[in-house]
Amino acid sequence: MGRIRLLVGLGNPGPQYSKTRHNAGFWFLDALAERERTALRLESRFQGLAGKLEHQGQPLLLLEPQGYMNRSGHAVAMMARYWKIAPEEILVVHDELDFPPGTIKAKQGGGHGGHNGLRDIVAQLGSNNFFRLRIGIGHPGDRSKVTDYVLGPPGKAEQEAITAAIESALAQEVLNSLIAGDIAKAMNAMAQRSTSPR
Repeated sequence: MGRIRLLVGLGNPGPQYSKTRHNAGFWFLDALAERERTALRLESRFQGLAGKLEHQGQPLLLLEPQGYMNRSGHAVAMMARYWKIAPEEILVVHDELDFPPGTIKAKQGGGHGGHNGLRDIVAQLGSNNFFRLRIGIGHPGDRSKVTDYVLGPPGKAEQEAITAAIESALAQEVLNSLIAGDIAKAMNAMAQRSTSPR
């Protein structure tokens, strides 16, 4: 089982997008960086905000691509090539229409499901074998409304559910398993957290 060396959060840059559902991946990475007191700084050679933290004695790179969502793959591929990181050593955190707010699931590989950020990452890496952490944002119920929906802010209850899900995934036992590439253990730890009394 490989270890994750690069953690990528997906979103759109700029203050006009910061509170939109499509930026759930940025929210996750921002919360992790804040907890670990790690600064994300603009690295023009990687076209993204990048940082580094020590996780269980090993370096873990952080990246928020700063091209728009459909150009996310360029930043990921540049960083992966520079640090010689294989696709299966990358974890991409992104919003997921197919899950209700408050649901968060991990998997390795698979298609892009119409997600423009994932589509570009697959194209630029030439592989779909990276890990994904999918943060549920719900679905508007009509395909024609998806663009406005993902580029709109969640309601108060939705936002609270998404924030709680992110906090759950950032719990030490969950994050440790995710970074170790052990999805089953990570999902089990998260399930136990959601069923145990607070």
